[in-house]
Amino acid sequence: MKPSRDIARLIEIMAALRTPGSGCPWDLEQTFGTIAPYTIEEAYEVADAIARGDLADLRDELGDLLLQVVFHARMAEEQGAFNFGGVVDAITTKMIRRHPHVFGDADGNTVTAVRGLWEDIKAQERSAKAEAKADRGEAASPPSAPISALDGVPLALPALSRALKLQEKAGRVGFDWNDTRAVLAKIREEADEIEAELDRTDQSKAAAEVGDLLFAVVNLARHLSADPEAILRATNSKFERRFASIERALAALGKSPQDATLAEMDALWDAAKAQEK
Repeated sequence: MKPSRDIARLIEIMAALRTPGSGCPWDLEQTFGTIAPYTIEEAYEVADAIARGDLADLRDELGDLLLQVVFHARMAEEQGAFNFGGVVDAITTKMIRRHPHVFGDADGNTVTAVRGLWEDIKAQERSAKAEAKADRGEAASPPSAPISALDGVPLALPALSRALKLQEKAGRVGFDWNDTRAVLAKIREEADEIEAELDRTDQSKAAAEVGDLLFAVVNLARHLSADPEAILRATNSKFERRFASIERALAALGKSPQDATLAEMDALWDAAKAQEK
């Protein structure tokens, strides 16, 4: 097969890879479950290319992510559930429905108004899904369970991102601090609770308190209009950069980190930090 800019060619390629007898043995043995981790990984690689500002790499990574969509759609088609066209129809229908201020006559002149519309429409969608499941005799949750303000946050999200989404939803119904410094005070409180558990030499409870501390730190990031995943990625990169500087400085002295003392490495860290200011 020849490459093409037409999405139909990619769909044909995937169909060929999944054809028993002539397809690829690896592709043929995959399932939704085995492919899901690759889908998540490709999404992160897209985010990484964006963070690095590498548009050529972004093009390639978006292609890899698109392949994941085509792969899942092909497996669904083989089961008679839906095909790629169904995926496109579902998302175009959803985008039109969720943008009545563009494709209808709803008021959406500000970002705040648009967010309000978006949340209202998503709530209506969740309610409609629950009713549809009930009509089919399915019970995803107890029939008496009310719709929660926290519904719709995927369990598979990274913990920091999921914490952010939960806090945003809770904040929309008024369960939130009005003062950023109050969040900072909560962080200090959680740190004190960790220290108290360490004094009691209870590591499991101290670890649980660390979870509370992380949740509070995510909340502080949210109040600063920062994405905790993004700022932690930036800090990871900063750590890698500064540690590489330590390694280079030690190599110039004929040493490796294993040969150096902590005091030596701390001094080199401070030097690398000073150079970045």
